[in-house]
Amino acid sequence: MSSPNQLGQVKRKMGRRRKRVAIGDGVPNPRKEEKTPAPPRKEKKKKTDIGKMFINISIGLCIFSLIWFFYALYMRSSLARRVVTLHPSPRVLDANSSSPAVSPERYWGTYRPQVYFGMKTRSPRSVVTGLMWMRQFAEMDGNLRHTCEQGDHLLGYGWLMHDGVSFGVQEVHDRDFTLTTEFVKRMGGDHGGDWTWRITAKQHSTAASAPVISLMFYTATDVQGSLQAHVEEKNRLSTVTGTSEELGNFKITFGKPTAGEGASGKYARYNYLQTKSPGLDKLTDIVKNSLNHKFDFSPPKGEKRFYFAVDSYKVTNHQNQQKDLKMESDFVVHQVTVQTPFQIEVLFESGSFRERPNQLVGSMLTDELEKRKVAFDEKFESTFGLQAKGFTSSQIKFAKAALSNMLGGMGYFYGQSVVQSVYNEHPVLYPEGLLFTAVPSRSFFPRGFLWDEGFHQLLIRKWDTQLTKEVIAHWLDLINIEGWIPREQILDDEARSKVPSEFIVQHNKNANPPTLFLALQELLEQLNAQPELSQTMIPLLRRLYPRLQIWFEWFNTTQAGPMANSYRWRGRDKDTNLFLNPKTLTSGLDDYPRASHPSADERHVDLYCWMTLASGIMANVARILGEPHLVYENTHRTLSNNDLLNELHWSENLHAFSDYGNHTQAVSLQQEKVFVPPGQPRHQFPVTRLVRSFRKAPKLQYVNALGYVSLFPFLLQILTPDSPKIEHILQDIQDPERIWTPYGLRSLSHSDPLYMKRNTEHDAPYWRGPIWININYLAVRALHHYGSIEGPYKKKAATLYQDLRTNLINNVYKQYMETGYIWEQYNDSTGRGQGSHPFTGWSALTVLIMAEEY
Repeated sequence: MSSPNQLGQVKRKMGRRRKRVAIGDGVPNPRKEEKTPAPPRKEKKKKTDIGKMFINISIGLCIFSLIWFFYALYMRSSLARRVVTLHPSPRVLDANSSSPAVSPERYWGTYRPQVYFGMKTRSPRSVVTGLMWMRQFAEMDGNLRHTCEQGDHLLGYGWLMHDGVSFGVQEVHDRDFTLTTEFVKRMGGDHGGDWTWRITAKQHSTAASAPVISLMFYTATDVQGSLQAHVEEKNRLSTVTGTSEELGNFKITFGKPTAGEGASGKYARYNYLQTKSPGLDKLTDIVKNSLNHKFDFSPPKGEKRFYFAVDSYKVTNHQNQQKDLKMESDFVVHQVTVQTPFQIEVLFESGSFRERPNQLVGSMLTDELEKRKVAFDEKFESTFGLQAKGFTSSQIKFAKAALSNMLGGMGYFYGQSVVQSVYNEHPVLYPEGLLFTAVPSRSFFPRGFLWDEGFHQLLIRKWDTQLTKEVIAHWLDLINIEGWIPREQILDDEARSKVPSEFIVQHNKNANPPTLFLALQELLEQLNAQPELSQTMIPLLRRLYPRLQIWFEWFNTTQAGPMANSYRWRGRDKDTNLFLNPKTLTSGLDDYPRASHPSADERHVDLYCWMTLASGIMANVARILGEPHLVYENTHRTLSNNDLLNELHWSENLHAFSDYGNHTQAVSLQQEKVFVPPGQPRHQFPVTRLVRSFRKAPKLQYVNALGYVSLFPFLLQILTPDSPKIEHILQDIQDPERIWTPYGLRSLSHSDPLYMKRNTEHDAPYWRGPIWININYLAVRALHHYGSIEGPYKKKAATLYQDLRTNLINNVYKQYMETGYIWEQYNDSTGRGQGSHPFTGWSALTVLIMAEEY
């Protein structure tokens, strides 16, 4: 039991516990409230938490910004690299496809179209050979001929025969003499075999006296390889021996001049030059700078006269005194000075050709040349049948020259384009590439042009299908990862030396008409007609296909228009103040009138038609290869729908197909007004220019410029045979006040406000009236097509076909006979040839018009 004392202690303890609990439950404690008030302590803690939060957010934003900054840098760098990144699919051509082991018959060739006569191999750093000449004792000094120049004012030059492989005959008509350059190749050994040149000089009947001419035969290495000159009789260079990685050992022998085959030798003077070259584009300058007038020409029965000859050349290096690898390139010149008439032969012999039956010179060369000429004539007639069609021998000779100039103008180029995208601050170099291609003009455009090449291959394929396959493959092997091909191939120093600086940089937003699809269309039709070709054609198509896919996709996305299924050329001139109508170089039709004020609202009918053609070819290729083809078929079906075409591009006002955009026709070039303060000298202020003014504000409308662009749905045969639009087109074609002339179809209607108007004070009209053969070829082809199939316009098309074909053939032939040249374009009022010459690119399509091969 508990005692009273114990009970009292328990009660006291319980009381104390209750008191503590009561205090803990919130009973006021005055002394504690006075010491530390609670609210101020909570506010300080809250401020501390918000500060930390802001610091953390700031740190996070900084980290995010840095990550985004470096990611943006990476992406920009990545996007900048895309323009110079080649497409990753296997190349169409193997790396050694042009080597002498794989293609010995095509290894050597006249692959230097920019010179009057020269040869090289189809290899990146080829040893090159060539010919320069000059007339001695002429009234004007400095008449050295080497590169094809319109300023040389030659009476005519070009290949009369060239089979594209093994031989050629060319005539060069200088002012009072003619040079005939011939070559023949002979297979043997491991490096493309031997070849021989024969140069024959004859004075013109109108020459007052027999000219004295200096021929300068040269050979040069390009960085790799070496040459050794072998001199006899003091100054006569008898041979040059050399070696290179691609040719092995070789020897070049220079024959002495004679009066002709089997004739005795002639009096001649000899000189030579052996030096170093800083680049193949400097060869002409080196020879000019080495000339000396101290040498005498003293024939037995003539007076002593001093002539110009190569003497010495001091190599200088201007690149900060640093050694330039190209300064290691050897350059040797053999000069022979002789009075016409004469003949000289030059023999190249490969060191690996060990069982040579004889030297290809003299009568052996003559016999071989005659065999090749006969074979060429037979193949030409079996291919084109012009004799069977009743053409005269003179007309057939003209047609052979047109074909031969295209084949003899093919070039093999190696180097890097200069390109730029919006992600590149400055232009950059494209990857090194090889290009085997025809060229539009040896004098003015001796390089590859994308939109020209499709037309070139229409003629070349008819002559040599293998050549066309190789050329198409070379072009598509240049495509980058985006699907873009630089439209103008300016690959080396020689090419760049012929191009104004403003045209050198290629921009990856800019297209060019995909005319290679025209050549592909021909190949597919050939395959359809000759199924046995599938063993070689199908593997080629399979390797081409991924590149064709990305090329088509690039067009379909980067050149898309503002509306579904519409298209717009990018790259129009932006300085609208200086151009009467800003050019569209990318379309290939340069100054042809488009919307007066370039904008993203434009729709271009010619590009629409090119895409219609391309989608059909893509569907066909995919179907042949067993690849998915429905996307291409659907695209082609949509674009081929004439109702859609009419909706996007038919102008009821003009009754013709037309571009659409922000446009006004009330434009003109006016003299710029420059304010000169009173008393100030005028010469201190800018020279007045012609600038554009417009009397009426532009608005969205059809451009209504009647000409080549209007004809594209007809030219590319997109219109159905019963389309009522054909009637309007045929009326426009045959109307002399619009497109028809006695010489061919003019590029812009005679009644158009911009007909033959200058685009700037310095730019003469280009596609604003003159006659162009490539578009006329498409017109003849289209008239033949619509005149051969059932439809309400069959008879009318057939009649126009005959008339246009006759006019074109007669005029191009007439101008060739009168001037010695095939021309870039023809005057629509007189028929006279004008522009670049010789222009045996697409103007040579006259041969197909003669042969009626479409």
